[in-house]
Amino acid sequence: MEGMTARELKALEIAAKAKLQRSDDGYRWFVPSQTHKGGDYYYTVKPDPIHPHCSCPDFEARKLRCKHIFAVEYTIQREQTSDGQTTITETLKISQKTYSQDWPAYNKAQTEEKDIFQRLLHHLCEGIGEPSQVMGRPRLSLPDMIFSAAFKGYSTVSARRFMCDLREAHAKRYISRLPCYNSIFRYFEDEILTPHLQLLIEESALPLQILESSFAVDSSGFSTSRFVQWVQAKHHDPKLLEARDWVKVHLMCGVKTNVVTAVQITDRFAGDSPQFKPLVDATGRNFTMAAVSAHKAYLSVDNLQTVLDHNAMPYIPFKSNSDPAKKTPNPTWRRMYYYFAYNQQWFMDRYHQRSNVESTFSMIKAKFGDSLRSKTKTAQVNEALCKILCHNLCCLIQSMFEFQIKPEFWQD
Repeated sequence: MEGMTARELKALEIAAKAKLQRSDDGYRWFVPSQTHKGGDYYYTVKPDPIHPHCSCPDFEARKLRCKHIFAVEYTIQREQTSDGQTTITETLKISQKTYSQDWPAYNKAQTEEKDIFQRLLHHLCEGIGEPSQVMGRPRLSLPDMIFSAAFKGYSTVSARRFMCDLREAHAKRYISRLPCYNSIFRYFEDEILTPHLQLLIEESALPLQILESSFAVDSSGFSTSRFVQWVQAKHHDPKLLEARDWVKVHLMCGVKTNVVTAVQITDRFAGDSPQFKPLVDATGRNFTMAAVSAHKAYLSVDNLQTVLDHNAMPYIPFKSNSDPAKKTPNPTWRRMYYYFAYNQQWFMDRYHQRSNVESTFSMIKAKFGDSLRSKTKTAQVNEALCKILCHNLCCLIQSMFEFQIKPEFWQD
């Protein structure tokens, strides 16, 4: 297959895997689209030897043979030769792309993770200033309590059983004073913890600036111990339903190390698209972005322009009912629409980097749990942020062994 173009190689794959249909008159072929889900969208191909034609955007733009025309020609060549004999002229082996794992680095990171995690978390918390106090009983140290809250999230056990780990951390001087487990509960319910945890999440991602330039955005829910009730009435027959309440975590992550660069936490009814700009802007303050991938729920003129304003390429696919002539003074919509329409295969190959954000949520939930123990709204937000912070430190530890990263925090 040496010397074949990318379109010809893709055409061989289509001819080998897809079902091409021929019209009754024999002059037209119907080739299924590879970019439309469901397999019910077809392009019409007329394989004329001199003037072939296809209804796909690629042919309309170039007026040259596209992958669908090549696929039909390969199918005709495979089915029938000049003497009427059936033969196979080309065989294509389709194999799934696999990715290698640096097992020595992975094993080393896993066996030393807990010790390094405490050390990195301690260095992070040292950068948090102690708020001034002029009245009342002396408070527990804020860096100590943030360390305790995050370390408790890493342990995934109840606060009472976590006290054994916290005593060891106190013996290693990671905290100056050993708090009671009830104190950890109270600090989880303190709103002052939320901005500090978000700051630590951003700071923990900074050592990976040299590795990350492409990012992905998505959201996922974390269930809570609370239940919500609502009445669904249909034909005057009310039915009482119960479901577990949850909070919604919106985040942006790097596609290479899965480190979270920005996070927003909302209630379960919050939309995805309004959270896109804050996430991109927060990441753009710390990283040089080259590409941002997101699914169709984030598609809007403002979101496309937000990514372009950071000198990055937005890979947000258009919907089937998107209007290329949408009335807007901003030309970004039309430019991106035609860019998507005429380069769909190339666009979708890069868009699928978005799968890494699904992996990020899977990593967080598998390691630190997909539910929240806290009862109040503020405590649930802080607990979810602690899970994200723990995930970032674990990604950083893996990068230390795999890419020889030497993390330093709070560098001006």
